Amino acid sequence: MKILALSDKESPRVYSPCIKNRFRHVGLAIGCGDLSYFYLEYIISTLDIPLYYVNGNHAVEVEYGVGGQRSSPWGAINLHRKVVRDKQSGLLLAGIEGSIRYNEGKHQYSQLQMWLMVLGLVPALLLNKIRFGRYLDIFVTHAPPWKIHDQKDRPHQGIKAFKWFVKIFQPTYHLHGHIHIYKPGVISETTMGDSRIVNTYGFRVLPIETKSK
Repeated sequence: MKILALSDKESPRVYSPCIKNRFRHVGLAIGCGDLSYFYLEYIISTLDIPLYYVNGNHAVEVEYGVGGQRSSPWGAINLHRKVVRDKQSGLLLAGIEGSIRYNEGKHQYSQLQMWLMVLGLVPALLLNKIRFGRYLDIFVTHAPPWKIHDQKDRPHQGIKAFKWFVKIFQPTYHLHGHIHIYKPGVISETTMGDSRIVNTYGFRVLPIETKSK
């Protein structure tokens, strides 16, 4: 199966009449933050696949569109501080929203707050290990891990707890956004043990094995 992972920038290749043909082999979509609700809803409605997401640091409280106002994309599943199993693919997913705190924005947290939220996922991961034989398949965040794909300025610093999390629980993918890519040659994929850490700026199509157990 293939995953359509997206963040930060709406792409004309996704928001397109050709979306069904272009992404016909995609079975799951994942939003890593700072995308409009109507954009995510378009993906859900046209591809007719599950979409999981976390909010980015620029997420709006309310978005207005066809059908009225909404505080989340209709039909999507918010992963923030949750561990879930996708029924169709059997994949295990977890997520943490937002970025490091740099002003008074809503979806911003200190390193300590990020640690507490990450540690809050651990009991469910241990149950996954007992029940399914593995902790996690996909870890979804907006911010990157500490010193991996991040930047030196305060708003774009990585999260220390995410780096620990990936090292310990070794998901197949850690998908993140937040770091914009404006030129070729920027590292957007890094391997840590058995995990692939991927910056999903714009969109990425990634292969993953479905899990029957």
